[in-house]
Amino acid sequence: MKLPFLCALVLLAFGCASAQDVPPFTEDCRTGTYPPNGPTFLGKVPWYTVNLDLPPQERWSQLIYSKKKELLNLIQAIKDLANAFVPSGKIVKLVDEDLPLLVGSLPYPFGEEIKGIAHASGMALGEVMLFNIFYEVFTVCTSIVAEDKTGKLLHARNLDFGLFLGWDIKNNSWTITELLRPMVVNVDFQRNNKSVFLSTNFAGYVGMLTGIRPETFTLTMNERYSLDGGYIGILEWIIGKRDGMWMSFLTRSVLENATSYEDAKNQLMKTKLLAPAYFILGGNQSGEACVITRARVSCLDVLQLDIKQGRWYVLETNYDHWKAPFVLDDRRTPAMKCMNRTTQENISFKTVYDVLSTKPVLNKLTTYTTMMSVSEGKLEAYLRDCPDPCMPW
Repeated sequence: MKLPFLCALVLLAFGCASAQDVPPFTEDCRTGTYPPNGPTFLGKVPWYTVNLDLPPQERWSQLIYSKKKELLNLIQAIKDLANAFVPSGKIVKLVDEDLPLLVGSLPYPFGEEIKGIAHASGMALGEVMLFNIFYEVFTVCTSIVAEDKTGKLLHARNLDFGLFLGWDIKNNSWTITELLRPMVVNVDFQRNNKSVFLSTNFAGYVGMLTGIRPETFTLTMNERYSLDGGYIGILEWIIGKRDGMWMSFLTRSVLENATSYEDAKNQLMKTKLLAPAYFILGGNQSGEACVITRARVSCLDVLQLDIKQGRWYVLETNYDHWKAPFVLDDRRTPAMKCMNRTTQENISFKTVYDVLSTKPVLNKLTTYTTMMSVSEGKLEAYLRDCPDPCMPW
C-alpha cells in the first residue's frame, strides 16, 4: 500500500490534522494548465448525439454500441465488489431478479430508455438499472459558477466518483473511477436536428449530472451528505412510496424542458427528491447564479451570486456552505483560495481550469472536468487523472 492512502488512513484514525494540510497532497494554485496538457490530462471527451425524436428505447443505441465493452467491464467490477462484501451472492441475485421489477415504476421516458440500453448492450436489465441508481449515493464533486467583468457567466466542475468502491493497492487508485473514465461522453440532445441541451455524461446513464441549455442556463448536481440520505429514498421507492424524484432524473428533466433560469430554479427548489442534493445553477444574465441546498422534501437555502456584495462566484463541493467541511475532505478552502487569487478581472476557461487542476480539488476520484459558457452555448470536457502523490479524495 503506497504512502498517500496510508497517510490518509492514519490521519483518519487519529484526527490530528487535515490531510490536505500535509505535503504532498496539496500544491499552490496551478497556472499554465490550459489548453489541457501534462500528466493530469488524459484526452478530450468524445461527442455523440441522442435524437429525442426517436422512441426512448432507440435513442441510446449508437452510443451504447460504441461503449459496450467499457460498460460490461464496469458492471462486472461492480458485481465483483458486491460478491467480495457479501460472498453469498445475494446482492447479485437482488440485482438480477428484483431490480428489473422497478424499471417499470420509473417516470417516462427513463424506464424505456434503460430498457433500450439493456437491449443494445446485451446486459441484464437489472444491471443497467443498478448503473443508473448508484450515482444517487456515491458522487463527490466541485462546482463553480463565476461572472466576469463584462457580466458573462462561466460554469465549471470536476466530477469525482468512486469513493469506497474498490481501492487498487497495486496501482494506488479507485477501481470504479478508473473504469468510469473511458465511459465519459459528451452528448448533444437534439429535436428536429437542433440542440436542446448538451451534457457531459457516462455512457449508459440516462440521468444528468452536468449540462447546458444554450443561451438559457447551465446546471450541475453535487451529492449532499445527510442522515436523511439517498438510501432512505431508494428504499421508500422499492417498497412503493414513489412521490419523490430521482435527483439526476430531475436534472435531466429540467435541462430538457425548463425554458428559463427562473423556471429551472423553481423546479429545483420545489420538487420532492429521493435524496438530498446541491443544484448549482447559472443563468444567462448578470447575477443569475446560485447554489440550491436541498433536503429530500424541502429547500434549505439558496446562496445567490451577488456582485454588489463582492460575491462574483458561487462554489460548492459536498458540504453546506454555512458549515465547515469535513476536516479530511476540504476541497472548498483551496478552491476558494485559488478563485480569490485569480480575481474577477482574470476569470476565464483558462484560469478556472487551473483552479480545478489544483490538488486536492483534483484528486484520485476525479474523472472529468467540464467548463460551460451559456452565452456562447459552449461546453468543453476533458478526462482527468491525478498521478502520485495525490489525495485519494
